[in-house]
Order: sequence, then structure tokens, then C-alpha cells
Amino acid sequence: MADKERNLYYLDDLPGYKVDSDYSDVRGWELHDSTGRTIGKVDGLLANKATERVVYLDVEVGDEFKKESHEPYQVPANEGAHEFINKEGENHLIVPIGMVDIDDDNKKVLARNLDYKTFTSARRFSAGIDISPDYEQKMLRHYTNEKALGRGHEDDFYGRPEFENPWRRNPEDKNYKRSDC
Repeated sequence: MADKERNLYYLDDLPGYKVDSDYSDVRGWELHDSTGRTIGKVDGLLANKATERVVYLDVEVGDEFKKESHEPYQVPANEGAHEFINKEGENHLIVPIGMVDIDDDNKKVLARNLDYKTFTSARRFSAGIDISPDYEQKMLRHYTNEKALGRGHEDDFYGRPEFENPWRRNPEDKNYKRSDC
């Protein structure tokens, strides 16, 4: 994908970018659905360079998760979409950071309103690939059930509540200013 079409970059690939000390670095932590079932581990963080902040978790799904019966993702035929089946090696998901809470004490990430079935029916990707705006749109629709999302990335796409970072350790700090992430 051409660099000008990219919205997302892996934080590890951006020299000079790091997780600010006011935020928890959740890489390596387990992601759990809203009922507490383990989905996988946070493998990386995806940042939007224009907003200079992390907007997604890159989650590698666990072996137990992969063994689950997987129903192909399907959009109603009247929308003109076709179903897909996740292929071998496609074992990563993106999750908007505003849709999770963190448990610093137990080093866990908790999906607020996303259950196991939502994750098992989500389209996955292979580690390290560039994430397209189209994939972002599909995943946000999948997680929110919001069919009226715009077709592209409007200027305020990352201004949605799904991308608000809930992880600042000291939210009462009035002198806080947004850092790289």
C-alpha cells in the first residue's frame, strides 16, 4: 500500500515514538472478552501519525481461540458482500483502544462490550501487514454494528469514542498534555 494511503503504523516501526509514561504499555498482556474469556495477547500497538496517538491494539489470537469452530463472517446478501473464511496464518485482530479497559494490577486488557462470538466472527489478518482503511471500516462496523459509517476516513474518523485512549494513569492531572501516544 502506498505510504500516502496508510493511516496506521506499528508503533515499533516509528523511530522516536513510544508509549508515554502516563500510559500503560499493554504489549504482551492478555485480551479478554466482556465475559472474561481469553482472546489472545496484545502483540503490538497501531498508531495514527496524523493524530500522533495509538488507536488500535494488534492482538494475536490464542491457540484455544483458533481451535474454536469459526463461522465465516457474513454480511447480508442484499449488501452485496461475500462471506470469507480466515486462512492459515491469519491470527491477528485489531481492536480500537476506546473499546477496552485495562487492569494494571493483573496486566490484562478487558473488552467492554465485545463477547467471544464477536471476536470469533471477526476477520483476521497475518502479522505485520499494512492495515487498510477498508479493513478498519469493516472491523469498526463489525464491533459497533453501526452500518452508517462513512465509506472513507473522514477528518474526524479517529475522533470517535472508540479511539479515545482510556489508559492514562492519572486522569486528574490538569497539567497533562497529549504526548506521542
